[in-house]
Amino acid sequence: MLNIAIDGPSGAGKSTVAKAIAKELGILYLDTGAMYRAVGLKAVRLGVSCTDEDKVKEFLPHVQIDVKYQEDGMHIYLDGEDVSTAIREHYVSKCASDISKIPAVRLKLVELQREIAANNPVVLDGRDITSYVLPHANCKFFLTASPEIRARRRTDELLARGQSADYDKILADIIDRDYNDSHRDFCPLTQTEDSILVDSGNMSADEVKEYMLRHIRKHME
Repeated sequence: MLNIAIDGPSGAGKSTVAKAIAKELGILYLDTGAMYRAVGLKAVRLGVSCTDEDKVKEFLPHVQIDVKYQEDGMHIYLDGEDVSTAIREHYVSKCASDISKIPAVRLKLVELQREIAANNPVVLDGRDITSYVLPHANCKFFLTASPEIRARRRTDELLARGQSADYDKILADIIDRDYNDSHRDFCPLTQTEDSILVDSGNMSADEVKEYMLRHIRKHME
């Protein structure tokens, strides 16, 4: 079973490239970050702090996360509601980072992620795919770029959607999230020794995709 794992910090372009690779190879794309965003959104709706482990663990058993594949790609359902758009609001990003540090949340979602990967050829992207979720994946990559470049990309993305965007705030949030993701006690963001480092700072999404595909196809030969 072909499993491709892509890790990296927020805003490095993991999801964009992972989707493109999945489409090129005709396999599934699983956006693991969207799953954490969904749990974060649930906490916000309940008025629960995403850093309050006890409160999160109280509602977690009653949260239903479903992944469905439709013609336009993967959709995330939270308790039966399609929240694929709602989870992309900027405020949900910080919630996802905070709530992902809670071991109970990661254990719940990793179980679902591994089940999908065991039964389908799939591309996964996130923070701990290469190190924890799929340590035996066929192909592993660590995709990154400077915080400034990632903040600019995120700002442009939000503005293109017609949403408000403050570059300085987004940059500060990215730096804060990088620190949190790489310093959490359980499954921190890290580049594994067997992951191929890809710096997308001076590369287009297509160039990153083609670079990764060359490595993947060598493995498939």
